[in-house]
Amino acid sequence: MSVDRTELPPIGPDPLFTFPRPVKHTLANGLTIWAVEHGAMPVVSACLLLHCGSASDPENHGGLGSLTAALLDEGSGSRSALEVQEALRQIGARFNRHVTADATQLRMTSLSRFTGQALTLLAELGTCPTFDEEQFTRVKQLRLDQLVQSRDVPSANANRIMVEALYGDHPYGHNPSGTEASIQTLTRDHVVDFHREFYQPVKATLILVGAMPAEQLLDQAATAFQKWCATSDTRTADLDTRCEAYSEGTQRERLIVMNRPGAAQSELRIGHRGVSRDTPDYHALRVLNMILGGQFVSRLNLNLREDKGYTYGVSTGFTFCRYAGDFMAALSVQTNATSESIREVLKEIGHIRDSQPVSDEELVQAKAALTRGYPRGFETASQVVQGFANSALYQLPDDYFTQVVPSVNLVDLETVRRVAQEYLVPDQLTTVVVGDRDAIATGLTDLHAGELIEIKHEDLISN
Repeated sequence: MSVDRTELPPIGPDPLFTFPRPVKHTLANGLTIWAVEHGAMPVVSACLLLHCGSASDPENHGGLGSLTAALLDEGSGSRSALEVQEALRQIGARFNRHVTADATQLRMTSLSRFTGQALTLLAELGTCPTFDEEQFTRVKQLRLDQLVQSRDVPSANANRIMVEALYGDHPYGHNPSGTEASIQTLTRDHVVDFHREFYQPVKATLILVGAMPAEQLLDQAATAFQKWCATSDTRTADLDTRCEAYSEGTQRERLIVMNRPGAAQSELRIGHRGVSRDTPDYHALRVLNMILGGQFVSRLNLNLREDKGYTYGVSTGFTFCRYAGDFMAALSVQTNATSESIREVLKEIGHIRDSQPVSDEELVQAKAALTRGYPRGFETASQVVQGFANSALYQLPDDYFTQVVPSVNLVDLETVRRVAQEYLVPDQLTTVVVGDRDAIATGLTDLHAGELIEIKHEDLISN
């Protein structure tokens, strides 16, 4: 039997993707636990999801939530910082934390046979930190050093300028890590008060995924966390009020420049405010983004990288948070191509919105890219935990992840063209450039991309 190797074999039907459903239980203290038996590897991944992120930072105390999380393993219960690390080492567990605008995640991964010990340690780190004064001083100084170092990172400067420009005085409008000025003002008492206020069982979800029965996971979690008691009411209502009271105002075209004399490249960000995670157009916007700048064969990447060679890569993305969101394009280009790169990005946004709308072929390819690679995002226990963390945070239905592929496949041409016109607004785009002002000034002026604003390094340090 001969085989024709000159043609690729036909692609078969997509396999059915199903996502496990969690077994849920709420302890007497109000802590909700989700447990899932998943995978063959003898590993358990846990996530203590706290509904407090950088948006919960008090005004003028940016970075407080992040600094609080950074101090959790610097001493807890009766253990010193070194003893905490030794306890982790003895069971081969890994602890880390991640703070976003909407939430704080405390993650612990261990072998299945050490699940009880790992959960006990996670409970201790999350609920009984000592916030030792000496460790506080050291970690605070480390954060300040990191912020000083970030002054010389163009991408970090561009991201921060863009976020502050888009959100202003909204709780999302500050750097989650804080600024040099805000971190300088923080004391140990601020950290203790933040932890007491926001690290509450009633506003937390513990997610467990691993190769053991869900009921067994629930039992071990209950043993570890049953002594966690609420200490006060949380300020979620206050955050709701702050976000609702925020006035978006009228967005306008702006061109914001930070000068980096002699820079060989310009760091660019182009975007405007978007929508929150609960938008009914979530999947349609993801499809649109894939076509515009969400994959290697996107319109923007084929134009600026493959055709013109201005950049190694350009990407776009819609950020969907609890209270708000944004759309942003990000790229780094050679200095002499700065203005032309901006022009091409603006052109492609205009084209996909109006003169060159999404085609049938682009729609099919984008949906295939989203759906066929989707199951790879849930191969490990840690990936499944992250999925459920998003589900708990944004109150998604239990079958959400099973329904993602069918939902993406239901996006039609009319819908993706509609969201392009509705959610891409060229006359509201803010453009941020971090680069050599003298080398690019003339080209930027010729763009007529809105009011020209110059930002200095000192502005980032003091805000």
